[in-house]
Amino acid sequence: MRTCFLKDESLRPFVKALMEKTPVIGPVAKKSRFVFAELVSADDLRLDYDTTILPPKKVFFPTRQDLVKFKQGSFEGCIRARERVLFGVHAHDIKGIDMSDAFYAANQPDGYYMEARKATTVVGCSVQKHYKHAFFGSVCREREAQGYDLFLTKIAGGYLAEAKTPRGEALLKAGAFSDATPAQEKAAAKARRKEKEDCPEKLNNTSDEIKAGVRASFGSDIWQKLSEDCFSCGSCNIVCPTCYCFDVQDEWNLDGVSGTRFRCWDACLTSEFAEVSVQGGCENFREERAERYRHRFMRKTSYLNDLLGGPACIGCGRCSGACTADIANPTVAINKIMELQ
Repeated sequence: MRTCFLKDESLRPFVKALMEKTPVIGPVAKKSRFVFAELVSADDLRLDYDTTILPPKKVFFPTRQDLVKFKQGSFEGCIRARERVLFGVHAHDIKGIDMSDAFYAANQPDGYYMEARKATTVVGCSVQKHYKHAFFGSVCREREAQGYDLFLTKIAGGYLAEAKTPRGEALLKAGAFSDATPAQEKAAAKARRKEKEDCPEKLNNTSDEIKAGVRASFGSDIWQKLSEDCFSCGSCNIVCPTCYCFDVQDEWNLDGVSGTRFRCWDACLTSEFAEVSVQGGCENFREERAERYRHRFMRKTSYLNDLLGGPACIGCGRCSGACTADIANPTVAINKIMELQ
């Protein structure tokens, strides 16, 4: 792995050089928030962002993804993976991408996701401004971020750049990088430690303790109390980097013979998510909102730990910010549950 230094004034020329070769997707301002979008200008890149509305998962799996165009007896696939650079991903969001990789590669691999993932070079960056609900310093600590190609850590005067893969090293050719000094490497390590320590919210227990404690609370009435104000809107699911459920639908054109098969993100908090057809009728195997609320926390803290080696949560805090009823905050809910143990 090669470690270099990039001066502040050399960042924009570096990004511009990348844009001349391939599309670059990065965090840009959208009113008072930020989103990942394809850069039109290198000046649009905002590495000082706190978090984005939707996670970078959308780059590999859009919220709506057309799969097939069909017309009577013929059809044509819609997805064409293209080379691009995903720039400016925080380390905890890189963990979310790692988890999505595991989910979509397990059992029957998702070819659409995997092809998009392979075609994308990932450039990470350190957190310069914390999101008010972030708690990544106290969750998923047993899992190191991996799967990125180049990582930039903000230090005095510029960025320490660590190339992890041949793809990452190739990117260095596009910028005015110099060899990093031991002092710069030490400053970067300190900055990464501090960004975890400065998280505004915190879980009070380890992942193993939380896994056991949340599972032990399965039959407790705490879930009814915590979910009393839930609207079952699914906002917490939709903004989550580690939710991976989707629905597949056919959309017919007015001619009645042609249309599009597409897939879109789905949400287990909505009342219809667990509905299944039964003898011409319908059965909902998680009819109560408390059951759906509990299921979400079980998935994040316990059910997927064996596959991931830790919880299916990266501590980004997006669910807390998106919840209209202010009841989705994992630090509040989990800490209350653990107090009962």
